[in-house]
Amino acid sequence: MKTLATKRGLTQHICDHARDLGFDLVGVASAHPTPHIGAYLDWVDRGYYGEMGYMARPDRVERRGDPAIVLPGVCSVVCVGLNYYPGALPAELKYDPSRGLISNYAWGLDYHDVITPRLEQLAAFVGTQAGCEVSTRVYVDTGPVLERAYAAEAGLGFTGKNTCLIHPRMGSWLFLGEVLVDFALDPTPATVSVGCGTCRRCMDACPTGALVAPYVLDARRCISYLTIELKGAIPRELRTAMGNRIFGCDVCQAVCPWQRFSGPTVARAFHAEGPKRMAPSLLELMEMDEQVFRQRFARTPIARTGRQRLLRNVVVALGNWGDKQAIPALTKALDDPEPLVRGHVAWALHRVGGREATGILLDLREREQDAYVRHEITLCLQDAQPD
Repeated sequence: MKTLATKRGLTQHICDHARDLGFDLVGVASAHPTPHIGAYLDWVDRGYYGEMGYMARPDRVERRGDPAIVLPGVCSVVCVGLNYYPGALPAELKYDPSRGLISNYAWGLDYHDVITPRLEQLAAFVGTQAGCEVSTRVYVDTGPVLERAYAAEAGLGFTGKNTCLIHPRMGSWLFLGEVLVDFALDPTPATVSVGCGTCRRCMDACPTGALVAPYVLDARRCISYLTIELKGAIPRELRTAMGNRIFGCDVCQAVCPWQRFSGPTVARAFHAEGPKRMAPSLLELMEMDEQVFRQRFARTPIARTGRQRLLRNVVVALGNWGDKQAIPALTKALDDPEPLVRGHVAWALHRVGGREATGILLDLREREQDAYVRHEITLCLQDAQPD
């Protein structure tokens, strides 16, 4: 059996190699049953997971509670963090309502494709250094691991009231990953002692009130959930609060005082290739067919959302823009094959308002066959006020 001193040396060796692979933060936690699992169970009981049913499945909940179910004999969790902040969005793009805002983690390549190979290299390195046969599991937010809890224990930061992991010298623009190992490594004794204190800027700034209590997020109200995870219609009462955000939301992180210590990532994969990736023209996005969508967003996080849901989000943003310049594009979209898109177009036309928009809705009511779309039209016409 390796001595404690030897294990400490091995932990340091692994941490050094993780940094050589490009990770900004690394630490090791013991793989005991998940810390704070009670808070997660309460979150599930309240239904805050929305349509993400996989988070509430009994077998998944059990596995999240104990990593030994995922990897029998697991002893340690190697936790890593990678800064993805690509820099601030230029003001001329940020404050232009005719453009769609995209969460800055999605400006570049899909982080799974960037991080997973590095974690696999790290896992292989652990195996070669342990001096014995080692089993590992690698996860980048795709497995039943409550990664923030282990990352905090490993010294990578603390959980903020916005539910993000925050490092006191790097902020929260961090991707997290884990390597589960059935070999006992010495934990890194670097628990972060600072926290949010009395600050509640993230809670006060959330456009939809999704942070219902400190450290508690109701995903059903979160713009990131609404624009990415939600497969159906966006609740009408939340649409106006979305503004022109079409993929994700950075508000609760951007207002955090700890972000003043963050700097741009050195990972070129997460930097944008110009304005079209950071804040594209809404009207230009409306012209995309399926083929153009796949070409434009290949290898990015946006690809997994699909054209249907992205255009749903774009249509809501056009409605919130409220400019009559959007009417031709919205009218054309009434022939879109996806009822989800057409239904939100009806709402957007109503938001733009005016006799022209109302006339288009009246005409659409006469020919639309889909029950959901007809329902949206009816609700819009009930309170339509022509100018």
